Amino acid sequence: MEGRDDARPEVTGADAEVPARVVYDRRWAGDMYSSIRCAVALLTLLLLIDWGSGSWTPWRAVLWCALSVLLFLVLCPRRVFAGAGWLASRGLLRTRLVRTDLLVSVRSIDGISRRLVLRDTFGGRVEIDPQVLVNNPALWHRLDEDAQKSAALGTLQCGATALRRVQERIDRETALTVFKVSGLE
Repeated sequence: MEGRDDARPEVTGADAEVPARVVYDRRWAGDMYSSIRCAVALLTLLLLIDWGSGSWTPWRAVLWCALSVLLFLVLCPRRVFAGAGWLASRGLLRTRLVRTDLLVSVRSIDGISRRLVLRDTFGGRVEIDPQVLVNNPALWHRLDEDAQKSAALGTLQCGATALRRVQERIDRETALTVFKVSGLE
């Protein structure tokens, strides 16, 4: 250990494993700042309109603050992160966790906003936006790898189609990005 420059511990033995790293949604911070900026912009605009029209009162200011907080709560993104065998989604009040190596189902819900619903054998349930997986290849790789393990174990009863659609979307976005970068659009 003396002659080594790195601070990693030596891994020896047949059962020793290097701990897998946790991957996070790279765009979460930007989305969080955007939701804060929108809420502050709305509050500023409403207070300026009230002040300019001469109808500003403390009660109206409290109402505008409440409306601004409500907008923030609606726009606040969930933080998605994953490790080997699990995926979690953290909101303002709670964190939901699902074992991706023991998935039972993966459903795609199309509506006003698309959602991917993951369920595991222990009853864990996580809803995520598929765009998070498209924007974060490391998250997608972690989920796909564990979903294949679930399918091999026989626990994944339904969801191959939903996962294939996400994979096709990721492949399409990757191809478009390659074309844009190379100037072949």
